[in-house]
Amino acid sequence: MGGFDTRKADSQGTSIEPIDIRCFDIPRYIDYVQRLEHRCSTFSNCSEGVAVYRRFRVPEVFSWGCADMKQSLSWQLAALKKSMEYPADIPNFLEPWYGIGVAASSFGIPYCWEPNQAPAVHPRFATAREAMNNLQGPVAESPVGRHVLEMIEYFLDSTNGNIPMSFTDTQSPLNIVSSYIMKTESFMYEMYDNPDDVKKLLNLVADLAADFLKKQQELIGDALVLPGHGFASSRAFPGVGFSDDNVLMISDDQYKEFAVPALQSAAGSKFPVFHSCGNWSRRSNLIISIPGISMADGAVGDLTDPDPNDGAVLGEAFAETGITLHARIVGSAEAVEKQIQKIWRPGLKLIAVTYCSSSDEQKTAYNAVHKICS
Repeated sequence: MGGFDTRKADSQGTSIEPIDIRCFDIPRYIDYVQRLEHRCSTFSNCSEGVAVYRRFRVPEVFSWGCADMKQSLSWQLAALKKSMEYPADIPNFLEPWYGIGVAASSFGIPYCWEPNQAPAVHPRFATAREAMNNLQGPVAESPVGRHVLEMIEYFLDSTNGNIPMSFTDTQSPLNIVSSYIMKTESFMYEMYDNPDDVKKLLNLVADLAADFLKKQQELIGDALVLPGHGFASSRAFPGVGFSDDNVLMISDDQYKEFAVPALQSAAGSKFPVFHSCGNWSRRSNLIISIPGISMADGAVGDLTDPDPNDGAVLGEAFAETGITLHARIVGSAEAVEKQIQKIWRPGLKLIAVTYCSSSDEQKTAYNAVHKICS
């Protein structure tokens, strides 16, 4: 197997040549989605079972290419067209991805564009109070927020609103505050020195995130699929996804005290859905304890993440909980089968996310997953 390939800029990426919108058969893709959405509904309503999602993640879309919404759509449409050749239970979707510092724009923190890189933000504030005093306004009125909404409108206009679309990448309040607004070391000190200020800032950011999700939902309308971003998504699925990677930097008690209330607030009336890179399997019980959580995403397998989760630990923890385990597995059909054998047990609700390079290999993986989990 080797191990994680550090030479790749995006281990989960699929190389795709962009296409013109005129080369994309919208009615055909609509028909494809409708056929798979029946499977999504069946899976969503079950207490245990498996569904397979072959994710098409175009590296350029999630890096420098996001700066050009027309080019981003061309890449994404090419990926949707190609995805129909790969056996799966959940269809791919459009995403108005424009970096991970969206909410930071509300605090006057601009994007920095390094050559051939995704937009980055440099946190400015040393204290939570300083950050709160520098709030500029709602996300939708910030430069980055406006661009995301314009991107959604462009995608909708170009496809007549008929192609499934998610929210843009939604970071958790914890991620936003501790990485994009405040300097990480300052955030750590503030949790001890000024915990009330930190909670106020987290709740403020949660309100900003919830408001921006509402604005996006109003635009996307019936095309909206959930949870969004890196998750297998469908109109039939509940919840809204949050990247919450900085859970790995704080204790269970701190996470429950500071992060969880803000996460719930940001989700609003929807169920929170959790993602973290890295190995959080040893803290599965903490994640399962998030009130209302409907899905959790984790990387398994050496090719997926430099420090992947233990699939057996995840499978044991999530069985009989009713919470969907969303397991990402980069590699061959053999690698997928090996990880599913570790993960699967009765009472588990599992989405197996694959990245097989050919449609034939995907077919082998698809059949193996369903056989193991039958």
